[in-house]
Amino acid sequence: MLSVMLKMTPQQSEPDPQFILENMFEAVMDNIFLLVLVTLLSVVQNVFFALKVEKECTGQHSKPHSAAFERLSCANRNCMDTYPTFLAVLWCAGICLSQAPAAFAGIIYLVVRQKYFVGYLGQTCQSTPGFLFGKRILFFLSLMCAVGIINHLMLSYCGSDYKEYIQTITKAASALLLLP
Repeated sequence: MLSVMLKMTPQQSEPDPQFILENMFEAVMDNIFLLVLVTLLSVVQNVFFALKVEKECTGQHSKPHSAAFERLSCANRNCMDTYPTFLAVLWCAGICLSQAPAAFAGIIYLVVRQKYFVGYLGQTCQSTPGFLFGKRILFFLSLMCAVGIINHLMLSYCGSDYKEYIQTITKAASALLLLP
């Protein structure tokens, strides 16, 4: 791979810097594309939540402090409270370990967060399953982060690299997230 990155023409004694930058950009994008996609989907979901709150607040027949507005506002606030944690563990798990299981868990988390938000609009007890499932996904992503960091430290200090084995396990374990 290094020989491909160091493409030289017969007249040059040094590699072409533009070619190296293009290859580095492609390599980085290959490693984070799914994470970027999940992040953008989560932003769209946040916009949807904000629009629902705004619509309820400015509705013709609604009062600013009605019960429906309070539930919507509380659900939106609860979703926004966990949002930074979700983004941090999503990106950490994807970069330190494997982006595919992290992105899959991220998509499942967004679906669960939608279920939580919609469940909160009814009775608050309807949102409990979404809340608990979301906690489980955040725990899985946090575990992926910790394992990825530990593997990196083991590689740096002990010379042992278990990343391939760990990635196989996390890919299999991410499917278990679908179980209720």
